[in-house]
Amino acid sequence: MLEHIRKTLSFISPARFPFFYGWFIIFAGTIGTLMSAPGQTIGVSVFTDPLIQSFNISRVNLSLAYLLGTITSALILTHAGRLYDKYGARLIATLAAFFLGTVLVYMTQLDKVVGHITFILPSIDRQLLTFVFAAFGFLGIRFFGQGVLTMVSKNMVMKWFNKKRGLASAIMGVFIAFGFSAAPRLFKSLIDTFGWRGAWLIIAGIVGIGFVIFAILVFRDNPHDYGLIPDGKVYQLKSSKAPVYQSRRNYTLSEARRTFSFWIFNLALALYALFFTAMTFQVVSIFENAGMDETRAISIFIPSAMIAVAVNILVGWISDYIRLKYILFIQLFGLVLSSLGIMILKDGYPVWLIIIGNGMAQGVFGIISSVTWPRFFGIAHLGAISGFNLSWTVAGSAVGPYFFSLMLNWTGAYRFGALACMLAAAVLFILAFKADNVNEVKSHERSG
Repeated sequence: MLEHIRKTLSFISPARFPFFYGWFIIFAGTIGTLMSAPGQTIGVSVFTDPLIQSFNISRVNLSLAYLLGTITSALILTHAGRLYDKYGARLIATLAAFFLGTVLVYMTQLDKVVGHITFILPSIDRQLLTFVFAAFGFLGIRFFGQGVLTMVSKNMVMKWFNKKRGLASAIMGVFIAFGFSAAPRLFKSLIDTFGWRGAWLIIAGIVGIGFVIFAILVFRDNPHDYGLIPDGKVYQLKSSKAPVYQSRRNYTLSEARRTFSFWIFNLALALYALFFTAMTFQVVSIFENAGMDETRAISIFIPSAMIAVAVNILVGWISDYIRLKYILFIQLFGLVLSSLGIMILKDGYPVWLIIIGNGMAQGVFGIISSVTWPRFFGIAHLGAISGFNLSWTVAGSAVGPYFFSLMLNWTGAYRFGALACMLAAAVLFILAFKADNVNEVKSHERSG
């Protein structure tokens, strides 16, 4: 059935466009990633307080429901990646957006549904039922938004480019960074104007109807399906000082998991997700614990984002000409700096350690998470491989805030959580010296 639906959507051919369709794919992939914002932590966090009040649920229980939904999402993302490999970007993105919109509508009615059920069956514990239904809703939001829609949109772009993958990732990264930065303010404005239910219903319409139509019309999975090739042209053999780093063959997920390099990059990305989500989620408390106020805590994000954008543009451009482990060094060094800043936090240079470290790590995260898997392991099983990695990063983002909270409860400070992250980053930094693409093309030939 899915195969029949996919074939019926093939009425617009990219081969007929007067320019290389891959450049339009970058635009489409960027929009697709931005549509995942309702499923990202930055998108959900704006709705936290209204949900606590309307659902009559404690902050701890709502956070636990969010954690369980996120962890469950992580466990099944690899299977979604395999579906992407089989059916392509357009169908899977369309279904993910539709179901994301549906889950958002479900969340707006959750407390009412619970009320009806407990009215009919008064013996059921309302708090427990609310918790279970909320966890199920968060599973849908995180799986279809943060997970599937993000994975499909980024992987689609990587298939349309080969030599210029880093450049394509950098272009996406700039607009995604600005879009995600603006999302909380936009969502808050919708909540203030239409209430939290109205805000989610509007977002559900944009994602579940508007973007579904957009994805059907413009998403395309693979240039070879339309008689095209990545980058839009064949690079003839000629003298060049810039080697092409790419895999000689396509790996399956099980083959990729047996390589040393896969686990170094996978664990580094998961560690970043754990640390960055924990720091973002607890930033006000982290600064208050060090004797600084909320205003000082929030002020770190703008300069950090500016550094991230600058790093993204520069590293994205040069990533097509250097080994990815050198870019991984930047991310891990940024994590070390930021962790050290939290450990010795006080007003002054430790704050700038956090700002610079976060900017460095955040600036290269998108490039590493997008470019690594097709370059190291090919594109035939890209969905399964990237989906498995995304499972780890999503799990890291779920565990991070809880881990930092435990450290605060046990020790009265966040420095020990930061110390653990710094040590892990330092170990991965050393191991990354051996994280090469063992099956890469190392010649100076430019191949198509």
